[in-house]
Amino acid sequence: MPALVALAVVTAVWGLTFVQVKDAVALYPLFAFLAVRFAIAALVLAVPAAGRMRSLGRRGGTAGAALGLLLALGYALQTAGLERTTVSSAGFITGLYVVFTPLLALLLFRTRVGRAVWLGVVLAVAGLAMLSGVGAGDAGGDLLVLGGSAAYSLQIVLMERYAPRYDAVAFTQAEMLAACAGFAVVAVALGQVELPRGWTVWGALLVTGVFASALGFLVQTWAQRRLSAARTALAFALEPVWAGLFGFWLAGDRLGVLGWGGCAVIMAGIAVAEPEAGRTLRRLVGRGGHV
Repeated sequence: MPALVALAVVTAVWGLTFVQVKDAVALYPLFAFLAVRFAIAALVLAVPAAGRMRSLGRRGGTAGAALGLLLALGYALQTAGLERTTVSSAGFITGLYVVFTPLLALLLFRTRVGRAVWLGVVLAVAGLAMLSGVGAGDAGGDLLVLGGSAAYSLQIVLMERYAPRYDAVAFTQAEMLAACAGFAVVAVALGQVELPRGWTVWGALLVTGVFASALGFLVQTWAQRRLSAARTALAFALEPVWAGLFGFWLAGDRLGVLGWGGCAVIMAGIAVAEPEAGRTLRRLVGRGGHV
């Protein structure tokens, strides 16, 4: 349960940054933003990771770098697709990692997924569809976003294998360095080389670099020592829920009845797949608390 709660907190941070990043990338080139974001993340982890990197060895370092590049690929494909398709379509397709993750785990490592988790997956996908409206988008853009979702899913599946083997701080640092290098190469290739300016950009860079990247992916590495890839993907399905809530509170967005219903269905999917989470939700509701 602590691992699930920790991932839920991470998705809340990711959801909050949607508003900040949207404003920042309107003023600063996207791939330059991502390169600086992950550079900040690597700097944050530099001191605690300094004495631990050797523990990874060649195999651990290679694995961490590969997973970092998968993250970078996911971000790049998702962003390229978002430029061509609708936001609602991109949001729904990205959320399909809740389906891809258990399927990849089964295909690659023959990891069996229980019926309760599959039911949770079905509910989460239905909730995502309700939350996004599943707006029709451009086919080419949708395909790019689908590729990004697959990259995220593969990263989650592989993390389940590697997280228990290596030091969490060192492994996360290897990921951050690789993602930073990947985005830096793309930014240079596209001519997006300029210094960040203004508090809007720097504020978003600091929050995403420190909390959404360094601490966020460190928590993922730690949590996947305890949670399966399928349950991790279900927890990550909370990200669009938080994005919708913070958009409502901070940016004046309106979800409507269907959107709020989608949030509730995603929460129900997580409660079904994770019995202890379900018991906690029932206790909170029984006491009149807020979830």
